[in-house]
Amino acid sequence: MHAITIPEPGGPEALVWAEVPDPVPDEGEVLVEVAASAVNRADLLQRQGFYDPPPGASRYPGLECSGRIVAVGAGVHGWAVGDEVCALLTGGGYAQKVAVPAGQLLPVPEGVDLVTAAALPEVTATVWSNVFMIAHLRPGETLLVHGGASGIGTMAIQLAKAVGARVAVTAGGPEKLARCAELGADVLIDYREQDFVQEVRKATEGKGADVILDIIGAKYLDQNVKALATNGRLAIIGLQGGVKGELNLNALLRKRAAITATSLRARPAGEKAAIVAAVREHVWPLIAAGRVRPVVDRVFPVDQASEAHKALDEGSHIGKVLLAVG
Repeated sequence: MHAITIPEPGGPEALVWAEVPDPVPDEGEVLVEVAASAVNRADLLQRQGFYDPPPGASRYPGLECSGRIVAVGAGVHGWAVGDEVCALLTGGGYAQKVAVPAGQLLPVPEGVDLVTAAALPEVTATVWSNVFMIAHLRPGETLLVHGGASGIGTMAIQLAKAVGARVAVTAGGPEKLARCAELGADVLIDYREQDFVQEVRKATEGKGADVILDIIGAKYLDQNVKALATNGRLAIIGLQGGVKGELNLNALLRKRAAITATSLRARPAGEKAAIVAAVREHVWPLIAAGRVRPVVDRVFPVDQASEAHKALDEGSHIGKVLLAVG
C-alpha cells in the first residue's frame, strides 16, 4: 500500500507519499481500507519531530479515518467485512489501509457521507470526554470555548447547545465569529480586539464560565482562572500558547475550581474504547437527528498532504481539513 511517511522531520515538504508494507490486524483489530483522514495539530507536531507516536503505534500520521472494513482479526465481534466505519486512531490514518482496535470503531452516522465521516472521531471523542465526562457540563451552565472556529470548537459549540448550555467563544475576526454564531454560540469574543475575561464576566453578570475548554495552555492560564465561575472547571487540551505558566493557587482555592489536562492519543485502548462507546451512545443520535453536524473546511487529495498542513498552519480554516485517500 501507500502512506504518507516522514523520512526526516521538517516543514510540510517533509511529508512523502510512499510505498510501505500493508498492516496486518492483530487479535481484536480490524483492517480498514481508508476513504479519508483528517489533519490535526498533533500531525503537524509529529511532522516537525516534536510528537512521536506511542510505542507500538503506526509511524505514519493520522489520528482518525473513515473507510470500509476489509479484514477482521480474531476475537472481533459486531463488525464485518464491508462495514462502513470511522475510527479513532493512535496513528496511521494518512494511508490506504490501517489496523484499528475494534473498540475504537464507530459506524458512519446516518446522514453523513463516508469521506465527511473522517471529520468526526477525534473531535467528538475529545469534546465529549473533556467537556462532559470530565468537566460535567450541565444544562444552564456556561461553556467558554477557545478557538471556537476550529474543528474542536465547532463541535464543542454544537454539543453544548444540544444539552442546553450557554456557549461563549473566542475566535480571530468577524468571519470566524459569524460561523460560530451560525452553530449556536451565544457570546462572541474576538480575542484580537477584546479581553475575554471581561467579556465573559459581562455576559454572565459577573459570574464567569462554569467550564472552559482551552487549546492554548500556558499563555491563557492566569486569564482562564480569572474567567472561571465559582466551582468552575478548566479543561486544557492543547498547548499552542506554551507549556509553562504561573498559577495563582489562592485564586483557584477561592473559586473552589478544578483544572484538568488531557491528551487522547496516548490513552490506553480500554480508556479510548470507553470514550468511543460514550460518543456512540450520546453523540451519534444527535448527528442522526441533524442537531449536530461535522464542519469541513476543505478536502485535499492525500498526496497533497503538504498543502493540507500549510492550510492548517495558516489558521484561516473553519472546522476540519480532510485528506481524501480512497
